[in-house]
Amino acid sequence: MDNINREHPEYAARKGMWKKYGDLYAGGEQFRQCAQEYLVRRNKEPQAVYEERLSRVFYENYIGSIIDWYTATLLRREPALIAEGDNEAGKQFFNEFVEDCDLKGTNFSEFFRRQLTRALVYGASYVAVDFPRFSGAVRNRAEEDALGRSRAFLVDYTPDEVINWSRGPEGNLEWIVLRTSSLRQEKITDPGWRKETRWVYYDREEFRIFQQVEGEEGIRLIDEGKHGLAALRRVPVFATTISDGLWLMNKAALLQLEHFNKSNGLAWALTMGLFAMPVVYSDSEFKQIVGESYYLQLGREDRYGWTEPEGRVYQIAADNLERLKNEIYRVCYLLAQAGGTQSSQVLQSGLSKLRDFGITQEVLRAYGDAVKETMKQVLRAIESARQDGLFLDVTGLDEFDIGDFSAELDEARKLLALGIESPALTQQVFKKLAFKYFSDARQELKNQMAQEIEENHGRNR
Repeated sequence: MDNINREHPEYAARKGMWKKYGDLYAGGEQFRQCAQEYLVRRNKEPQAVYEERLSRVFYENYIGSIIDWYTATLLRREPALIAEGDNEAGKQFFNEFVEDCDLKGTNFSEFFRRQLTRALVYGASYVAVDFPRFSGAVRNRAEEDALGRSRAFLVDYTPDEVINWSRGPEGNLEWIVLRTSSLRQEKITDPGWRKETRWVYYDREEFRIFQQVEGEEGIRLIDEGKHGLAALRRVPVFATTISDGLWLMNKAALLQLEHFNKSNGLAWALTMGLFAMPVVYSDSEFKQIVGESYYLQLGREDRYGWTEPEGRVYQIAADNLERLKNEIYRVCYLLAQAGGTQSSQVLQSGLSKLRDFGITQEVLRAYGDAVKETMKQVLRAIESARQDGLFLDVTGLDEFDIGDFSAELDEARKLLALGIESPALTQQVFKKLAFKYFSDARQELKNQMAQEIEENHGRNR
């Protein structure tokens, strides 16, 4: 139990980075409260001045908006779950599962929208497949379903909650430790909130849950047994990983921090420039008080003026901020969106803009492939554990302009007009069109449409 809190060397090296990336993504009050970790203090800057700068700090959160744009655009149309087989009860389970995959009312697509967001921020995200725990044996599958023991559900984790793990020679997980913390008050009459920390250990067959409550001594084991994928001999945790080249936060974090310090420095200089300092040019000792209710008496050769910056460095700083902003969008493959309609960039031709967006579409497809792969792994693992005898697949997440359906319809019509003698081809064309047009329909309706298409276009085989 003492070893359960041991941290993997890679986790220990990266946990500070994950906190910084989380702050950069969240922005707002979360970022302001820890701004002293990111606002660089000038050499020999007085503490009072630095604290005043901290009180005026602000953060222009470009990378957070970029990440949210990618996830919203990718999952604008929900992916389609295809379940093939004769087990109607199994199909009904998966129809219900995609509408509530975590027993909290979260849609399957919305759940993986969060997974992708976290992967773009932290480089990876994790989901555990779990089943309700009951004591005692069941006599048959019907009793198991009636008790809800076969009702799989998902639990999501961020990389900073995955503290230790081990992989085999083939790269698959041998075991993993997940650590979460929360504040709990079991009864309203309790004197206050207490921090509760939980560790969940999974290996290929077993799980163990440990707990430590603030104010109580030691870590104790509170549950253990076989997990839902024990029969498959695999750890029930699946990762959505993003390559370093597509890890948006990692590419833009340093640029975003540089922009943060430069923009706050320029704002501070402009603010100080509004409060001009008087300057007296005189050889005699100056003891007069200067203010709105006082007069100033000078000698014949004395002069009086105000300090005012010439402004050239301000213009250089403003130009540098614009370049940094454009660079953030460029490394995130969204340069065309950097300045909007007010952009000072060189005007682009229509073909150039199309090529730029073509790159963005390829990046979106790569994200779509990563999300679909994790979805398939999760669904197929659940199906294997339940032994429903179904083949599950996930399609979609490869088209991102909701207004292009007429063009796809025209392309499908031309493909069918070629006269290719393949009922399977005809089935797949009609399925793709139907799922795309009814992307937000219930999974049960999608399955019904798929079955009817297969029946109607399979008779000519």
